[in-house]
Amino acid sequence: MEDFKPYYVVIFTSIQKDHIKGYNEMAEKLETLAKLQPGFLGMDSARNQIGITVSYWESLEDIKNWKQQNDHLQAQSKGIKDWYKWYSVKICKVEREYHFNSD
Repeated sequence: MEDFKPYYVVIFTSIQKDHIKGYNEMAEKLETLAKLQPGFLGMDSARNQIGITVSYWESLEDIKNWKQQNDHLQAQSKGIKDWYKWYSVKICKVEREYHFNSD
């Protein structure tokens, strides 16, 4: 059995406004920046009527630092003003995980 180290996830769920000029460019920029942050472990994202992005972090401190990153702060402000009708953020600790792969 592998050693498992608990980690944290940020679950960002959102509904966008109809006109989101500049959103995709900012999302790409933030993903690139997040990958450079200390403690960043990965990210999954999907969007249909509701978008969900799950980012994985080593610690709560790493999440706090990412939330305060300058470009991220600007994106948060722009998101509230221009891009989102609604969003929700949840931060959770992962105590264990398992996977299935048919390949």
